[in-house]
Amino acid sequence: MSITRRSFLLTALLGFVSKKPAIMTIKGPIDPSRLGMSLIHEHFLVDFIGADKIGTSNWNLDEVTEKVMPYLAEIKKLGVKSVFECTPDFLGRDIALLKILAQKSGLNIVTNTGYYGAVNNKYLPKWAFTYTAEQLADRWIREFEEGIDSSNVRPGFIKTGVDAGKTLSGLHRKLLQAAALTHLKTGLTICSHTGLASAAFEEIEILQSMGVHPQAFVWVHAQGENNKALHTKAARMGTWVSLDGIGWGGFENYADSIDLMKANGVLNRLLISHDAGWYKPGEPNGGDFKGYTNIFKELMPLLKKRGFTETDFEQILVKNPAEAFTVRVRAA
Repeated sequence: MSITRRSFLLTALLGFVSKKPAIMTIKGPIDPSRLGMSLIHEHFLVDFIGADKIGTSNWNLDEVTEKVMPYLAEIKKLGVKSVFECTPDFLGRDIALLKILAQKSGLNIVTNTGYYGAVNNKYLPKWAFTYTAEQLADRWIREFEEGIDSSNVRPGFIKTGVDAGKTLSGLHRKLLQAAALTHLKTGLTICSHTGLASAAFEEIEILQSMGVHPQAFVWVHAQGENNKALHTKAARMGTWVSLDGIGWGGFENYADSIDLMKANGVLNRLLISHDAGWYKPGEPNGGDFKGYTNIFKELMPLLKKRGFTETDFEQILVKNPAEAFTVRVRAA
């Protein structure tokens, strides 16, 4: 019986992932020890035009590259080795751009699969409304198994998003169910734009009902929850608590949240990042691009004054990302 080249490569890929720990980057799987200091929630380009109008013709690759590269060079000098690019499909995920930036910067860049339901579903493709969770998961699993947009690039995590209200909508529950099915098939970690704890705990409940452990879930934008005790509650369940808006100020508040998590013994479930960057197509020169240095220039000095050590920073910025995004199934 003959075997196709694609089948051979897929078998080799899945064999690598299943037999030894790996993190999936733009250039392929790497050992988690090679991830190094990581920023786990950043953006290079985001196009807010909407799913019905999105397209790579909306921007020029050379212009975006020229804009973004100095910011990547800046963090590389600070010791950053890896960046998780969180722009989802239909919001400006551009595999050609990511490959260029990975090559030119020398950084490990990780992209995602999944759909983003927040902002009243503006960034969902039309079939997301009618497909079942299983059909959505099939599309996302295919990106992991076959590559994104006919490329050899595979996602390293799942990115979705919900609108936090009294309860999640049926559509957003379906997105979480699809993410759960995708995780159980691929081992990719689930990152969900969330904010309030009420939505986060509902998401955790959905995932557990689908057989997924909270260790596979990243509560994105947890800084949006003012009751900091709930960060600890989620962390003790195994959830990754992501405080990821540090590009936009409020450093004392972030320091308070991180300090409390350390005091409560859950620093090993914390992720931090800037949620910065954002080349915006249609704006002059891509708009006001936010750099990725506030953690190092603003937040870390505050935390050092509170007694944080290099060991603490290694835990937060090196060990935690490697543990959180290693590709493996975490069943409930």
